[in-house]
Amino acid sequence: MASANLKELYIDELRDLYNAENQLIKALPKMAKAANSEELRSGFEAHLEQTKGHAQRIEQIFEALGEKPSGKKCKAMEGLVAEGSETISEDFEGEIMDAALIGAARRVEHYEIAAYSTVIKFAELLGQDEAIELLEQTLEEENETDEKLVGFIEDLSLESSAPSETAEEEETANVNQKKSRSARA
Repeated sequence: MASANLKELYIDELRDLYNAENQLIKALPKMAKAANSEELRSGFEAHLEQTKGHAQRIEQIFEALGEKPSGKKCKAMEGLVAEGSETISEDFEGEIMDAALIGAARRVEHYEIAAYSTVIKFAELLGQDEAIELLEQTLEEENETDEKLVGFIEDLSLESSAPSETAEEEETANVNQKKSRSARA
């Protein structure tokens, strides 16, 4: 009985992931279009192709299970995609927009990493060896994508858009001088 319940949970989680991947297939072109950096745009486009492969792997697993992959809406991904759309509509420009897009994309990747790790454990408990191989391949790609996103952040020259310490120190000194003058008066 417990095994049948675990299998139902496993199938439910796979359906959730399948829907998540399909939501991303629709969202990634919008993120690519909003990217300032050609390298980031290309990264989103490459991940789009990878994501299509992730959905196909899940379809393979469902075929082997004799089940259909549809029937579940991933509300978590729906929220993450909505946040990404919100980010795109902000008035950020240039590298700041890229930084915002990278943040949104990393949240998606971390959700997927957690979801795939969990489904792999369920597959192990159920002895789904072929599925494990497919799911681990996807998990590895999700981890690699997250690392690439970290690299994109490191490549941005965001420090040029932040106030320098000297400017901040000057502002603090000006405030202190004003306080000092008003204390003397």
